[in-house]
Amino acid sequence: MHKLTRRACAVLGLALCASAWAQSATDTARADIAPTGTLRAVINQGNPILASKDPSTGEPVGVSVDLARALAAQLKLPLQLIPVSSAGQSVELVTQEKADVGFFAIDPVRGQGIAFTAAYVQIEGSYLVRQDSPLQKNEDVDRPAHRVVVGKGSAYDLFLTRELKQAQLVRAPTSPEVVSFFMAGPYDVAAGVKQQLESDARHTPGVRLLPGRFMVIDQAMGLPKSRSASAHERLSRFVSDMKASGFVADALTQHRIDGAVVAP
Repeated sequence: MHKLTRRACAVLGLALCASAWAQSATDTARADIAPTGTLRAVINQGNPILASKDPSTGEPVGVSVDLARALAAQLKLPLQLIPVSSAGQSVELVTQEKADVGFFAIDPVRGQGIAFTAAYVQIEGSYLVRQDSPLQKNEDVDRPAHRVVVGKGSAYDLFLTRELKQAQLVRAPTSPEVVSFFMAGPYDVAAGVKQQLESDARHTPGVRLLPGRFMVIDQAMGLPKSRSASAHERLSRFVSDMKASGFVADALTQHRIDGAVVAP
């Protein structure tokens, strides 16, 4: 009986130690990821794949909002959503540590100040032209004198800045303004997220999308590069778990996102 009591006490002690360790690990993750005690998540409402403004409440809704709420719940932290209208604003807030996490297209330029997780979704970049444009395929775009409108600081702005050798980039203030900016000027091509361009094309007579895509955009979560390795590991594990559990796939379905797939 005495041996059983000692054994039971030993087992209980191990359980308590394990529980204390788990709590300590959670506390460390909270402090590493959100040092202010509140998880500050910047939400880019300029990319409909990520989020948009609910017309009835004015609040941000979307896949990125769902992920931010899930992370805050897992860390047992209050959540502050910081809505912005462009990717550039998201990058600036996280790089300057005015936000703890954000949702970004992975890009080496942004990677100078942001530590990315693996991608959680993939989206396509497409071109839009006028109906009477002689351009018929993506390969036709990079020609002398062609002017391509992009959203300033967007993933496709960064990508096309590197890839286009002859065409000239013209930057609209934000991604949602690309098509209206394109239509208002003497431009040849509008570039953007395929779903956004398809939506704009339905309300803009006389335009069409070129077939196919010019890039695949890997969308990830990210936090300031100055944060600890353990913070990055915890966020990376969170994204991996959200993909494996079906959370990301369910969120895409719930928000009726047709232009994206769960990243492998």
